[in-house]
Formats: sequence, C-alpha cells, structure tokens
Amino acid sequence: MSGDLVVQMAQQALVIVLIVAAPMLGLGLIVGLMVSVFQATTSIQEQTLAFIPKIVAVFVAILIFGPWMLRIMVEFVTNIFVNLPNYIG
Repeated sequence: MSGDLVVQMAQQALVIVLIVAAPMLGLGLIVGLMVSVFQATTSIQEQTLAFIPKIVAVFVAILIFGPWMLRIMVEFVTNIFVNLPNYIG
C-alpha cells in the first residue's frame, strides 16, 4: 500500500464525513440563527432557549436524511472491502 493511496483514502473519508454531516450541521445552523434573531428582537436572554430547537432540528435532519447518510457510508465501506485485495497487494 503506497503513501499516495493512503492519502487518497484519507481524503475520500474526510469528504464523506463532510457530506454526511452537512445536512445536520446546516439545519442546526439555520435554526440557531433563527432563534438568535428571535431572541434579539424580543430581548429574551434565556441561554437554554437556543439548545432545544437545535437539538430537535438535528434529530429531524437525522430522521429525514438518515437513509441517505447510511447509504453513502455503506457504499464507502463496501468499496473499501471490495478493493481490499488491491490495497494489500
């Protein structure tokens, strides 16, 4: 296994992680921004108010995008296992 192959596999793994995490992080960011704007306009300074909607948004994102995320990860791992003899030799 050459160094170039290891770097390529690590790069591919990082890209997969970013792609899989993007829906949850994006939805949490949008909801957090909306809650912050709501808090700023109403002068509500409750710190815990921002956490509950973000947690719910991330769980909803997992429910909606879960099958897609699982498919992406399974394809990546399957590709690694299928090409395992090529990596060893």
